[in-house]
Amino acid sequence: MSKLFKLLSLFLAIGVVAAACSSDSSDDASTTAAPAETTAAPATTAVELDADGSLLDTVIARGTLNCGVSGSAVAFSETQADGSVTGFDADYCRAVAAAVLGDADAVNFVALTASERFTAVQTGDVDLLMRNTTWTQSRDSDVGMDFGPTTYYDGQQLMARVDDGFDASSTVADLDGAIVCTNAGTTTEKNIAEAAELAGADIELLAFETSDEVYETFIAGGCDITTTDGSALVGRKVKQQPADQEWVIFPATPISKEPLGPTYGQNDSAWADVINWTVYATIIMDEYGITSANVDDHVGDPGEVGRLLGGEGELQTVMGLNADAFHQVIKQVGNYSEIYNTNLNPVGLVREGSANAGWLDGGLIYAPPAR
Repeated sequence: MSKLFKLLSLFLAIGVVAAACSSDSSDDASTTAAPAETTAAPATTAVELDADGSLLDTVIARGTLNCGVSGSAVAFSETQADGSVTGFDADYCRAVAAAVLGDADAVNFVALTASERFTAVQTGDVDLLMRNTTWTQSRDSDVGMDFGPTTYYDGQQLMARVDDGFDASSTVADLDGAIVCTNAGTTTEKNIAEAAELAGADIELLAFETSDEVYETFIAGGCDITTTDGSALVGRKVKQQPADQEWVIFPATPISKEPLGPTYGQNDSAWADVINWTVYATIIMDEYGITSANVDDHVGDPGEVGRLLGGEGELQTVMGLNADAFHQVIKQVGNYSEIYNTNLNPVGLVREGSANAGWLDGGLIYAPPAR
């Protein structure tokens, strides 16, 4: 490997650090230390880039998937007391591991803050992010990331106390004179500042490095409003609303678009195909009503289902996977509805009537044909 390649890798890593600091997502990141079993973000180091191979080959040879998560995003990726990681994003890490390695448990979860995540991908510290990261133009180009299928369509909303005069019908215009808490240097911060200006509302914006600081300040009465992705607000409301307070989330229509899904390094089609089709397989099987409980009964079915489960005409081996790769995904982890309902229903996030319903039910969750 030439010195030029190594230097290029280091320069790319430095560039990603700068870009991440100026183009953060409206996520629920926290700098709270995770238990020992969850790997902390390694120090940034230059890595040698393999100009000929794919990251897919590296992961298979290693036998473990290094998956970047938040570790503190309620219902999406939460590090438990025993070091395990649960949630919607965590299960999609497991789905990729099941497809690539045949074992949904062959995952090393790496807890990353918002400022660490893109560098971790660029330097090879993680193989992909399943970390409530919004797909934006700058990240898709200048930052050097590629994005897979959107697994959760989110949008920025606001949360306030009912006792302060807010309700579900409140709007950004009603924020006039309010103190608003959010995360520093994020798209959330920029979105609320712009929305308030357009609505003619004069607000005082308090920005914090971590989400835990935001909610601690909000609970203590240091601000009137907190704002981030709607799913994060719902999770925090369920977990942290004090017994003597009632919080309300508004407006019904979010003030921004926040498409969330897998994120990985650019220009590795083989690796991208595997991640993308793992997600698509969960969606397609959901459409057919094929679950972790009955998937074994459908091996050998004709058409699209049979091909995805490793039957005649399968394309998984062409992708560098075992023929039964997606069979293992569904058997070990589940289809899209199973992953969604298990993790998000308990905090009040349901698919019905939302953008995250299937396309046949009026939503945006959709997969191309497997043929």
